[in-house]
Amino acid sequence: QALHTGSHSSLAQLEILCKQLYETTDTTTRLQAEKALVEFTNSPDCLSKCQLLLESGSSSYSQLLAATCLSKLVSRTSNPLPLEQRIDIRNYVLNYLATRPKLAAFVTQALIQLYARITKLGWFDCQKEDYVFRNVIVDVTRFLQDSVEHCIIGVTILSQLTNEINQVNSTHPLTKHRKIASSFRDSSLFDIFTLSCNLLKQASGKNLNLNDESQHGLLMQLLKLAHNCLNFDFIGTSTDESSDDLCTVQIPTSWRSAFLDSSTLQLFFDLYHSIPPSLSPLVLSCLVQIASVRRSLFNNAERAKFLSHLVDGVKRILENPQSLSDPNNYHEFCRLLARLKSNYQLGELVKVENYPEVIRLIANFTVTSLQHWEFAPNSVHYLLSLWQRLAASVPYVKATEPHMLETYTPEVTKAYITSRLESVHIILRDGLEDPLDDAGLVQQQLDQLSTIGRCEYEKTCALLVQLFDQSAQSYQELLQSTNSSTMDIAVQEGRLTWLVYIIGAVIGGRVSFASTDEQDAMDGELVCRVLQLMNLTDSRLAQAGNEKLELAMLSFFEQFRKIYIGDQVQKSSKRSAGNCLCL
Repeated sequence: QALHTGSHSSLAQLEILCKQLYETTDTTTRLQAEKALVEFTNSPDCLSKCQLLLESGSSSYSQLLAATCLSKLVSRTSNPLPLEQRIDIRNYVLNYLATRPKLAAFVTQALIQLYARITKLGWFDCQKEDYVFRNVIVDVTRFLQDSVEHCIIGVTILSQLTNEINQVNSTHPLTKHRKIASSFRDSSLFDIFTLSCNLLKQASGKNLNLNDESQHGLLMQLLKLAHNCLNFDFIGTSTDESSDDLCTVQIPTSWRSAFLDSSTLQLFFDLYHSIPPSLSPLVLSCLVQIASVRRSLFNNAERAKFLSHLVDGVKRILENPQSLSDPNNYHEFCRLLARLKSNYQLGELVKVENYPEVIRLIANFTVTSLQHWEFAPNSVHYLLSLWQRLAASVPYVKATEPHMLETYTPEVTKAYITSRLESVHIILRDGLEDPLDDAGLVQQQLDQLSTIGRCEYEKTCALLVQLFDQSAQSYQELLQSTNSSTMDIAVQEGRLTWLVYIIGAVIGGRVSFASTDEQDAMDGELVCRVLQLMNLTDSRLAQAGNEKLELAMLSFFEQFRKIYIGDQVQKSSKRSAGNCLCL
């Protein structure tokens, strides 16, 4: 396009404005630059000036401005750019990236974003009966056949495009977004996923030098691409990512071959063991998605075989746990463990050949994780979720193979309870953040523990009675002594706070149809102790009170009322009522 005279002086002016926008610390200067650049974006010759900035601009900031402005131009819904012009921009961007592989990272990113935006918005545009924006794999092939830097650009283009098409854009109608996303899913996504797996296989077989920044970068982009493919919203539910516990990946039936072939699953497990912790969380994220593939993709025999490979992979990670000391690896691995039970039934798990060994390893891993209460508290949610679901399944499992949960759930329950009690002294001594201050997190964990603790309940109850009696006795002795330190009293109050919360939770976990008189009697033993403690703390309220302990009491009474007093109680318990009345 012909550029008007004086364009080089205006180019210099634009470059100064870009520098002011991105670099200046003076607010007024930046606001003035921003205002001038907004006017530039809306000017009729913006397109030609953007090209000039890309061709002749001397700074990365001017290239960034050009890419950003072009993205706005191709995205506008009123007065859209003609098809010819958008094809020209797309071709220009691809050539620009191919001939300048060493641009500043943020410029490359902005140009790739521009390509993805043009492609998505033009997905249904035709020229001579040809969908001109759909040949995405052809577009990137020349990048993939060139240097490592070019390869990274090609893979990032596919990754960014998959992400862009998966994202709902508020400025465009949802129906149009769904139409584009389904067409992309059906025509291109499986080919892109297959390409990412093939490139990962090639890369892993080449003895990559991962100390080399560009080779490390290539592997990272390949893993991001595979993850974006697996994370695609296949059926347009746009689920909230925070509810990932219930997530099932709705892989299309046409993808069956990739998951029936165990080499796909094996590829990611092998990669996990061969790459550094900076990359392995991405591998585990892919495995979380693969483990969550919808059940109906397989028949029973295929699912059993798939699950067997999955459990073998998990076993191998647990046997070589070095990389799990990285918090990101640890978190993703906990999510992977949770998916084993959210997507498969206990009856299926116990039939896996290595089940006895794997459930032992998972139990040991859980116990160790709970004992290190200060490490990754958000990840513990997934471990407790796994054990909660396992414990809840026990009454329904029909398989003859032993599930062994009667051995391991008490260990998990004990590790949770004792580790919370042991944390009290350390938190008070070192002035650390108290987990009890995070009411939401504590409540979530207690809800999970309520089911786990009711499995082999006599063991849970005996442990709670023993620990409660020890703490209550120490507390009483400290209160009666004249030279007790406030720290010692605070420690026992903290321990009793946890115990009251936990007792409330396990009582709240009583299921009316499955409960026995013996279990109700155990509940009575626990209820008595909390009520006796309440008599003691009430008698001290005039001198001193403990707010956290009082809140724990309220939580306990809420659970007690729900189970033994509320309108919905289907089976009254003489034992509990009798035990409580004796106070």
